[in-house]
Amino acid sequence: MIEKLQQRVNNDAGLVRRGRYLSTTFLLEVGRTSWLITIFEGRIVSVTSGPFVMPSSSFALRASEDDWSKFWSERPPPGSNDLLALVKRRALKAEGNLQIFMAHLRYFKEALGKLREGAGA
Repeated sequence: MIEKLQQRVNNDAGLVRRGRYLSTTFLLEVGRTSWLITIFEGRIVSVTSGPFVMPSSSFALRASEDDWSKFWSERPPPGSNDLLALVKRRALKAEGNLQIFMAHLRYFKEALGKLREGAGA
């Protein structure tokens, strides 16, 4: 499912424009599975599946498979409908250089929201 992220984000011209000042690599962990996602000027240029020995990333977003599946459901329940709601419930751990994450929070919310059921291509 994470593999669809690149196409869905890059096909959204408004989202790419919103991220035009964002170039970074971050780690996304869904349970025991991890991906390195590289963004250059708002476009996702690669989504690489782990495992990684020593991943190099600006920050990491870590949550259980169950919490991510709730977030990515078509109608997420309260507390799972937003990245910061997951952080507040301590279901999502955001670690590393959070300045990048917070400065582009809306981009990350919308980009990861592209994986929701019914979000389309």
